[in-house]
Amino acid sequence: MRKYVSLLIFIGTVIVVGIATNGGFFSPRNLSNLSRQVSINGILSVGMTFVILTGGIDLSVGSIVALAGVVAGILQVNMGYGDRGLTGAAITIAAAVGVGLVAGLFNGLFIVRTKVVPFIITLGLMVIARGVALILAKGSMISPTGDAFSFLGTGFIGHTPTTIILALIMIVGIVWSLASKNYLSVVLTAVTGGSFLYAFLGYTGAPIPVLIFGGLALFAHFMLQNTVYGRYVIATGSNAEAAFLSGVPVERITLGVYVLMGVLAGLSGAVLTARLGGASPNAGDLFELDAIAAVVIGGTRLTGGVGSIGGSVLGAFLIGVLNNGMSLLNIEEFYQKVIKGIIIIVAVWIDVKGRSGRK
Repeated sequence: MRKYVSLLIFIGTVIVVGIATNGGFFSPRNLSNLSRQVSINGILSVGMTFVILTGGIDLSVGSIVALAGVVAGILQVNMGYGDRGLTGAAITIAAAVGVGLVAGLFNGLFIVRTKVVPFIITLGLMVIARGVALILAKGSMISPTGDAFSFLGTGFIGHTPTTIILALIMIVGIVWSLASKNYLSVVLTAVTGGSFLYAFLGYTGAPIPVLIFGGLALFAHFMLQNTVYGRYVIATGSNAEAAFLSGVPVERITLGVYVLMGVLAGLSGAVLTARLGGASPNAGDLFELDAIAAVVIGGTRLTGGVGSIGGSVLGAFLIGVLNNGMSLLNIEEFYQKVIKGIIIIVAVWIDVKGRSGRK
């Protein structure tokens, strides 16, 4: 059962945090807030999964989040788009995503054309993007954003649509799992869906960021598991040279995953700015490390070729549970970082040992 090590670690962490907080962790309000907090890292983890599956890495993610957020803040506050309702919100979101797209193109093109390792290219953009964000924002917070745009980060949908959406997802997931004779997946789908229903119906409904994250994760899972593109991504990470000789457009696949990562970082920047009600050039600090940790904890190999979206989602929630639990226990931030770092290292070590044991 080594393949389920990450799941067992997650369950164990939830139980420990629940006991330590005297059950406070399991309140619908806290679980709803937890899911909202996880959403941004979750969105980034989806993109990072594709990047790492090709054998690459992207260290610029957090800085792209900050830069996209600052651009969104400038549009909303300085240029008056916050007063233009849904139209202004749509333009702002598109601009933030556009910033991410350009950043992803920068990373992808430089990696493909120069053959320099992704670590160096993305490290360079990490510094550049953060610097540009600080320059544009003049080192200060840009706020407040308009109500229509803020809904992206703070809004909910009501109990009835929440119930319908989750019920449909559960039904499709269970039927799909039964057709595949994956009975563990049936149980996990039912438990996961029931947990979200408990959290969302016990509070104010499903948060908008969670819906965005969930939709992206489901679509990415389908793409990775059921399309030629997904097979090409995995083939590129398994053995790029062999994949190229087999007709896989390795350079296009590599470029594509960095563009995807940039787009999702831009979207995350918009969601974060909307949630905070303003843009900070210091936002997104170390977000790339949380995303990488979520992906690796979820079972994706840093060397590429093996991994899944479901595992990355699980990893994102594990990190979210750690952050949330330590905050509920009033553990100081300095200690939180140390504890989280140790747990991440142990989790990854156990997962790596589990995979090596199968060889």
